[in-house]
Amino acid sequence: MRINLTSVFVDDQATALKFYTEVLGFVKKHDVSMGGEDRWLTVVAPESPEGTELLLEPSGHPAAKPFKDALVADGIPFTQFAVDDVAAEYERLRGLGVRFTQEPTVMGPVTTAVLDDTCGNLIQIAQYDS
Repeated sequence: MRINLTSVFVDDQATALKFYTEVLGFVKKHDVSMGGEDRWLTVVAPESPEGTELLLEPSGHPAAKPFKDALVADGIPFTQFAVDDVAAEYERLRGLGVRFTQEPTVMGPVTTAVLDDTCGNLIQIAQYDS
């Protein structure tokens, strides 16, 4: 068994696609209409096009907004992405106008930072030291 797909609820799929590809650097993998405005919209890491997909899932379900709002209010990231150098990625993303709620912080063998994905989520980036 392996993880093939995970998702993040987004307020607007077009905005999310732009942020996750043009800012974070992911690549669109699937974009399939699900009827109406909703799409099966996934992105992948450019260095791993056959790897785990991230579904930019519409947050239209009534439980999604209160869930997301509660996580953001408590400062809890929805998911985490690995990076090679948190400090460098933090500076790169800040230069692109990304808002961080936590600057790079060393916590034992991991360094993390938390950003606002502009789609209703906090996302943590992490660098694991060997």
